[in-house]
Amino acid sequence: MIKLRAVEPADVDEFFSHQLDPSANHMAAFTAKNPADRGVFNHHWQNVLNDPKVTVRTITTDDAVVGSILAYQNEETPEISYWIDKARWGQGITTAAVGLFLEEFTERPLRARAVADNVSSIRILERYGFEHIGEVQGFANARGAVVKELVLELK
Repeated sequence: MIKLRAVEPADVDEFFSHQLDPSANHMAAFTAKNPADRGVFNHHWQNVLNDPKVTVRTITTDDAVVGSILAYQNEETPEISYWIDKARWGQGITTAAVGLFLEEFTERPLRARAVADNVSSIRILERYGFEHIGEVQGFANARGAVVKELVLELK
């Protein structure tokens, strides 16, 4: 059973191991310059967890930590972001976690971003009513290149 819960300190260790996968980094694209730098990772998560404007949850299935999902303020509009352990891709976990999170986090509009070739993530967002509202270009550390990112919004 897929559940969301408050982040516990040990969860951050799992999050760190999830984001070390090179192919997961490639798909996410916008990652740290060096995902293996634990100090940078810890600093980032300390900021996330200490920011009262961020709603963050651990995603579990059968009590195992499989990812994280959050909404943060990006300029004036909240934005959703998530990361799932690559070993769990294709199991419906992300789809279920996004649905659960949207039930809890009801502020609208809510935006999301996905690299244009991340078809699975885009499909999940569209399933919940996110609509394409724009595109931006940005340098993606994980790809070492400028990529097109789609901006989607749930009203």
